[in-house]
Amino acid sequence: MQYVEEAVSEKWRRAGLFFEAKDYAEAARILEGVVAELPEQVDVRMLLARAYYHSAQLRRAEAQLREVIDRDPVEHYAHLMLGRTLQRQGRAEEAKPWLRIADAFAGEFPEGVRAVDEADAPL
Repeated sequence: MQYVEEAVSEKWRRAGLFFEAKDYAEAARILEGVVAELPEQVDVRMLLARAYYHSAQLRRAEAQLREVIDRDPVEHYAHLMLGRTLQRQGRAEEAKPWLRIADAFAGEFPEGVRAVDEADAPL
């Protein structure tokens, strides 16, 4: 019998099914292989980070989220997740800047801070 390697798209689909079924550890195991094959794909890394987060593999989640942010600095959810991941590890002070960035991407600013004053807005 000849061994046929599973296509990356099928691995991605299967990992999604495990993730939806809340079997995060198995989803992460599959996604690790997908990331190895497609290291430039931010969406795969994000799902892997989420799977790690939900399966309490927080250091691994942190590493993937930092990689996502390096590759796509405006990925809003990665900043939020990194902040939450750091908080879960008891690193609240380190989490604050990431959560502030996520808030800024979402348009949420502390009271008294405005992104652009209406008088300064371009026409």
